[in-house]
Amino acid sequence: MPNYHQKTFKSISNTDNGEVGQETLFYYQQQENVVWAEYSGGEIMKGFLVAKVLENHTLDMRYEHINQAGEIMTGICVSTPEILPDGRIRLHEKWQWTSGDLSSGESIIEEIIQ
Repeated sequence: MPNYHQKTFKSISNTDNGEVGQETLFYYQQQENVVWAEYSGGEIMKGFLVAKVLENHTLDMRYEHINQAGEIMTGICVSTPEILPDGRIRLHEKWQWTSGDLSSGESIIEEIIQ
């Protein structure tokens, strides 16, 4: 099972209706099967997420952030981990806004070594 504690992630790709971009960094923490992160950068002024690690290792997630336009945006996401050959984690995400236009999309974030 992947361990997300004290890992940093960066956006690799996102659908056009998403606000996370390549400038957005995610700082993950984990305690048992609870994962949380703070994120910011690019279109995101400040964001937070909380997730539960499911038996199949996917993350059942809720997120909220304030964008550069000053709007509070919220959503749900299911993130499926992939372990890369060098041991880093890549997350394949399927998400949907629970605010705004309620649209859905897909994104990929990847662990970076700092």
